[in-house]
Amino acid sequence: MDFEDTPEEAAFRAEVRAFLDANAERKSAARPVLRLRDIDAAEVQRAKEWQAKKVAAGFAGLTWPKRWGGREASPILQVIYHQEEENYAVPRGVFEIGLGMCIPTMMAYAKPEQLQRYVPAALRGEEIWCQLFSEPSAGSDVAGLRTRAVRDGDEWIINGQKVWTSGAHYADFGIIVTRSDPTVPKHAGLTFFFLDMHSPGVEARPIKQISGAAHFNEVFFTDVRIPDAQRLGAVGEGWKVSVTTLMNERLAVGDEPRPDVDDLLTLCRMLDVDGAPAIANTAVRERIAEWYVRSQGLEFTRFRTMTALSRGQTPGPENSIAKVVNASKLQEIASFGMDLLGVAGMVMDPELAPLQALFQQALLYSPGLRIAGGTDEILRNIIAERVLGLPPDIRVDKAKPFNELGTGAS
Repeated sequence: MDFEDTPEEAAFRAEVRAFLDANAERKSAARPVLRLRDIDAAEVQRAKEWQAKKVAAGFAGLTWPKRWGGREASPILQVIYHQEEENYAVPRGVFEIGLGMCIPTMMAYAKPEQLQRYVPAALRGEEIWCQLFSEPSAGSDVAGLRTRAVRDGDEWIINGQKVWTSGAHYADFGIIVTRSDPTVPKHAGLTFFFLDMHSPGVEARPIKQISGAAHFNEVFFTDVRIPDAQRLGAVGEGWKVSVTTLMNERLAVGDEPRPDVDDLLTLCRMLDVDGAPAIANTAVRERIAEWYVRSQGLEFTRFRTMTALSRGQTPGPENSIAKVVNASKLQEIASFGMDLLGVAGMVMDPELAPLQALFQQALLYSPGLRIAGGTDEILRNIIAERVLGLPPDIRVDKAKPFNELGTGAS
């Protein structure tokens, strides 16, 4: 592994920092950015304005072709930009799915005239995209989806439901995978499309989370008509297109979610345990040391990914290690911080609570991170099979026609 930037990477990192210093406010441990705020119309507008600044400075679509406004840069430069931007209080989350997953899929499968229409507008932040994959009965097993697509001449009629769709309530377009043939094995009967989220028959219902925010949605499709021209990939090859979409997630190599070990250290210096600073307590220090060791392991795993990208290689499935360790560590740190806060942990007002209620908020959002992007169980299977080379699970449903598979009701 390489632990240092190459000269080219170091120069780019300095260029990014100069841009961010001139245009954004740096985060600090004393004033962490709140996570649980809803992305409302005002936040979307702030995100669009920030995206326009990135485009003007040449920091948007770094890996994209120059004809679409990109730099045709190495993926490692995209990683470096994300690393640096993470240190600044800028609006994020509005465009990451669209520009990180949806548009790259369009580039791989859409027609030239469609790319000309949709790619530049998305890069400039004028249009927002979402990804319609998960369903009530198909989460980690996306290939078990039941949303139907029936051919009707030059159109397809879509009926069904998606769920946990981030940003669907403010998205302009989306990519969707559907079941077009239930008589073949589940991976073989899927077809992929893109669609206008304002089409008749599309209804997005925000899901209220325990935190009070509503970042994702359930989306219903009732006789929604999509032109066959908006199909991506061949009929029945939707799984192949879906894998392309999911592979693009590997470029989003960000920092660990907060609160992290540094935040916990800050909290422990502020609070007392048994009449003495919490940081001096042996049991507290032991827990901090445990999470610090895990954080260092994640750091070195991330270096492996970055080394592969820097050398022009494709990162491997070891990225699953970071996800499964990070999510549980975050939940444990949040819970431990709440224990230290005691009855003060009930205070959710960011103006009154230590660190702007960072630990209180994390306690509410951290469990969801153990589901989003692959559950702990699925990720452990990936690590076991693709990293450690252990025998795969027996999958009795792979070769059976989808309409012959049992359901929970049966």
